[in-house]
Amino acid sequence: MAQITAIYGSPRRQGNTSRLLGQAVAGARDQGATVTEIILRDLRISPCLEIYGCTADGNCVIKDDFKQVRESLLASNGIMLASPIFFYTVSAHTKIFMDRCQSLWVKKYWIENLAFGQWISTRKGLFISAGATKGKKLFEGALLTVRYFFDVIDTHLWKSLLYRGLDFEDDVLEHPDYLQEAYNAGQSLVMALDRER
Repeated sequence: MAQITAIYGSPRRQGNTSRLLGQAVAGARDQGATVTEIILRDLRISPCLEIYGCTADGNCVIKDDFKQVRESLLASNGIMLASPIFFYTVSAHTKIFMDRCQSLWVKKYWIENLAFGQWISTRKGLFISAGATKGKKLFEGALLTVRYFFDVIDTHLWKSLLYRGLDFEDDVLEHPDYLQEAYNAGQSLVMALDRER
């Protein structure tokens, strides 16, 4: 059975990316997956403090809610990540969480001394994002950040759902095709994960 961690990176509970990720989660569950939902705004996660306590064994030494997210990530074979666009990248909640995964980078590339680019994909990732404007480069910064983050957790960016022109909280409700696409992506992710088992 597919084990998926779904990470909500929006500061709004019912924002556009939250609603889209909720649909993807529903699709995955309907396809038989076990999904752990993590709402970053509800957790106490410090930014990375660069104290390098993780160089001992790859575990972050800051005592907060990051540990439970880390454990869920590492126990999953599918990752869903959703964030709105803030200044052409992911939200602050999402970026703080990503930065805390520096401890996993240290474990992978310093402690285990893996050569860059030589990792084997053990997970598939779905990234969902929405931005208010319609600029051609709206998602370039976020996608680069997500790819490097997924690299650290041995995750292949399997699919991205990127939506322009969504700003206010209920805007996505005017686009039922977007919600259906997210639901279908959740189902398809599970089918892709099941094919690899």
